Amino acid sequence: MNISQDERQYAPATQRNREPILEVLLRVLPTTGTVLEIASGTGEHAVFFAPRLTPRKWIPSDPNPKYRASIAAWRKHLPCDNLYSPLHIDVRELVWAVEKEAPIGAPPITAIVNINMIHISPWSTCLGLIAGASRILPSGGILYLYGAFKQGGKHTAPSNAAFDEYLRTRNSEWGLRDLDEVVAAARMQNLTLLNTYQMPANNLSVVFQRSNLAM
Repeated sequence: MNISQDERQYAPATQRNREPILEVLLRVLPTTGTVLEIASGTGEHAVFFAPRLTPRKWIPSDPNPKYRASIAAWRKHLPCDNLYSPLHIDVRELVWAVEKEAPIGAPPITAIVNINMIHISPWSTCLGLIAGASRILPSGGILYLYGAFKQGGKHTAPSNAAFDEYLRTRNSEWGLRDLDEVVAAARMQNLTLLNTYQMPANNLSVVFQRSNLAM
């Protein structure tokens, strides 16, 4: 990733995947409310999606101050009325910042979007994301995940196998997640798999919906 003088950072993959992701988001997101983006990274997705998803509001977040500075810089460069300032959210925390104090004027959160995080972080991060979605989303709310996954315990393409090996050499706790394991963990938190969509470069869009609390 490169950085400009105004703190904007650039992730080349964003240019390749933002249009296909937007197509899926337009299909699956609730038509109103606020979308909380977890691990917004550079902020390029946020400034691209927010104006195209009105009247929904968009809250970006990231635990890394470098990325929050980049998000703020992108927000300043491409102002958008429905895009809020970035929050510090670490999904492993038992209570997220947005639960303590939501941005002023933000409608209730009806969807959570997470792009390319759970394979570049420990499994505990995936579990924290799912638990937070269960706490925050209303019945019918949407959790959207994007990234590369194993299916049935196997890689779906040689490029994914190579990517998984590369990630694990960087950190033994990283690596592509098996979709079945993610679905099982989500089910335990009252999140039901709605659909998966094949995406470019052997990625998936995975869509969960918040169910009613089990009685």
